[in-house]
Amino acid sequence: MEEVLKKQREYFLSGATLPYSTRRDALRKLYEAIKSHEKELQEALKDDLGKSPTESYMCEIGLALSDITYTLRHLKRWMRPEHRCTPLQNFPARSRILKEPYGVALIMSPWNYPFLLLVSPLTGALAAGNCCVLKPSELAPAIAGVITKMIEETFPTEMVAVVNGGMEESQALLNLDFDYIFYTGGASVGKIVMEKAAQHLTPVTLELGGKSPVIITRSADLRLSARRIVFGKFLNAGQTCIAPDYVLCEQAAHEEFVSVLKEELAKMFGESPLDNPDYGKIINRRHFDRVARLIDPRKVIVGGETQKDRLRIAPTIMDHVDATDAVMQEEIFGPVLPIVIVNDTDEAFRFIQSRPHPLALYLFTKDKKMEQKFMNGLQFGGGCVNDVISHIAAHNLPFGGIGESGMGSYHGKESFLTFSHRKSFVKRGTWIDFPLRYQPYKTWKEKFIKKYLQ
Repeated sequence: MEEVLKKQREYFLSGATLPYSTRRDALRKLYEAIKSHEKELQEALKDDLGKSPTESYMCEIGLALSDITYTLRHLKRWMRPEHRCTPLQNFPARSRILKEPYGVALIMSPWNYPFLLLVSPLTGALAAGNCCVLKPSELAPAIAGVITKMIEETFPTEMVAVVNGGMEESQALLNLDFDYIFYTGGASVGKIVMEKAAQHLTPVTLELGGKSPVIITRSADLRLSARRIVFGKFLNAGQTCIAPDYVLCEQAAHEEFVSVLKEELAKMFGESPLDNPDYGKIINRRHFDRVARLIDPRKVIVGGETQKDRLRIAPTIMDHVDATDAVMQEEIFGPVLPIVIVNDTDEAFRFIQSRPHPLALYLFTKDKKMEQKFMNGLQFGGGCVNDVISHIAAHNLPFGGIGESGMGSYHGKESFLTFSHRKSFVKRGTWIDFPLRYQPYKTWKEKFIKKYLQ
């Protein structure tokens, strides 16, 4: 690992990654590599997470390709220096901001979207002119193998390298002096990453998670709301960092919402979801057992069935849940949707406000005043009104958390900026030099300074 880091730093310092042509060619190579390994990637995602080919392309491969295409379309403009107005006291001068790469970046990806959440930050890092070390999740070994093969065929090690392994290898990487660290995963490991980065004063982006709420108001289109929530919640068997974690449903809408939620669930996954070949599985036995323990059979109104040998848990809805239930004590990260009944939206607002800032928030309403209240009055990473998870697919919107749900953001231009240092400088003219700032100081100088510096 030390040798890889040394080679990448030497390669970066040579200036080879700085030209636009190098960055463009690297992104094009990455795009073509993904296209040529598409079938293998789909098979690997099926092995690791039980994802169907359609889901794999829609939620991972296709989004990665779209991200690269968007970046290629705009990269030349993003790289241009930014011109800023120069204050009068610096006259004559010009002020500019240059975007320069940090150097060698470490990108650590999670297991739930093991391809997209590695390639998406890699796209931004390459666009910004960095060299990269990639650390795929060891919990998704099939996709890690395909990624390793794809990267080794496409890039020289001094530009992009892959390090596989478990906790020991991750710790060894974090002990090295990288110029930037990008981590996606859980908060507990995120704290370790930040602690290690602090030893070298390395800047970090942490994309974490949390309990993302859904608010169902009495004015919502309940059937459409139910359909969209079922899609977003049970996608990837609930193993999505921005999946709806729980529902806060107004009492006046509760009975009808539960009814249509059951109907939409049956439409989407059938009467026997565990026999649906397009329904995913839990990543491993440890996570299977953890999610299964969160299910309270007394409150289950749909689902609850499990297949331990196949690591599958049926889409499950729990009703009349309260804040003290086990399912409300941690991020679920599985196909279990608890419903908490609230008297009104004020109670829902206070419920969310009293808890750690979530990565996402979803509000279903036709009331514009209600929309403004929740969107402006609560702190969360990002979200939607009358939909779930769709904000992650918008390349022109930054994606990231706040507080315990993470720090920093990426996607589209934000990815480019995340992996770029914005270096400002002033170029002074030499044809005139006002003496105001030079000693000896005089009364007239003080008057001029006070006039302009206030």
